[in-house]
Amino acid sequence: MTEWRADVLGAGFTCTELDLGSDEEGPLSATLVRSLPEPRSFFDRVLGRKRPLEGVDVLYVHGWSDYFFQRDLAAFWTERGARFFALDLRKYGRSLREGQTPGYIDRLEEYDLEIGLALDVIRTVDGADPTRKLVLLGHSTGGLVLSLWAGRHPGQADALVLNSPWLEFQLSTAGRQLLVPLVSLGARFKPKEVTPQLDYGFYTRAQHEVGPQEELALVDPRWRPERSHSVATGWLRAILAGHEQVNHGLGIDIPVAVLLSERFAVPLRWTDELTRADTVLDVDAVARSALRLGSSVTIERVADGLHDLFLSAPGPRADAYARLNRWLVGWRAETAHEAPRSAAPGAAEPDRLGS
Repeated sequence: MTEWRADVLGAGFTCTELDLGSDEEGPLSATLVRSLPEPRSFFDRVLGRKRPLEGVDVLYVHGWSDYFFQRDLAAFWTERGARFFALDLRKYGRSLREGQTPGYIDRLEEYDLEIGLALDVIRTVDGADPTRKLVLLGHSTGGLVLSLWAGRHPGQADALVLNSPWLEFQLSTAGRQLLVPLVSLGARFKPKEVTPQLDYGFYTRAQHEVGPQEELALVDPRWRPERSHSVATGWLRAILAGHEQVNHGLGIDIPVAVLLSERFAVPLRWTDELTRADTVLDVDAVARSALRLGSSVTIERVADGLHDLFLSAPGPRADAYARLNRWLVGWRAETAHEAPRSAAPGAAEPDRLGS
């Protein structure tokens, strides 16, 4: 039986540790955080009223030099009836141990282990129910990880939602292809040698200038430093290999929603413009790459959005949530009467989306 304990986010959040064995740096674990919706009221049950996302589970995966701390993001889903889960990957956030290289991995496929274990736990919460839908939700590097996972595991999820996913390198496809031989050579001999630090802390500053202050006050700087963790050549090689897979097409068999800022700004020096743009990814290059994810891809562009759209200024943040909600309404209405992924013929089907 899974043991849940109090989480650092406080009331409404619990977490459990997933044992991943060990590597040359010591024991490995990942951490699954959960937030559950409030039970329906007596009158709602009597009248048969359901929230829009009743019967839906969400698994969130964070980005590079990041971890899950966004209570408002969880509330967006739980207020609509979904069960929300977030995974701090190995060597990130709650899962980072002393002596480990933050965020390091040399093959993105290795994350299949913690994703699989997390889904095993999710399926057993309150008893197995094959009629439940699974939404994968990824930000930045987490969006790349979940996209690759969905491509390798057809039929295991029902929707993929990506918040500024890192699907292509900032130097474009041609630049990435030129860089790969150099990075691969360095990674072969010194996989944990770090590359030059190019983060001047402007992205963090932009969030603190315009973002949700209560959310950002929760951030633990050990797990999400002002300037990102150092990038190792072995890790970068794994990321570039993931980008190449996306470039060849992933054939994802479920609907995909991609939310991106309207524009990219190069953060060479601080200006207020950096509070109204993605300063991490070339969003136009990502938008082009997103079309290679699968046959059903919706791209939403948010004016004045930061890299993490849900940490933007109030206007673009509300716009991002509204666009996500609109997409989910359509997805839920379309899929509510589909047969469950693993249910036997004749199994009960969930009700249609409520108004």
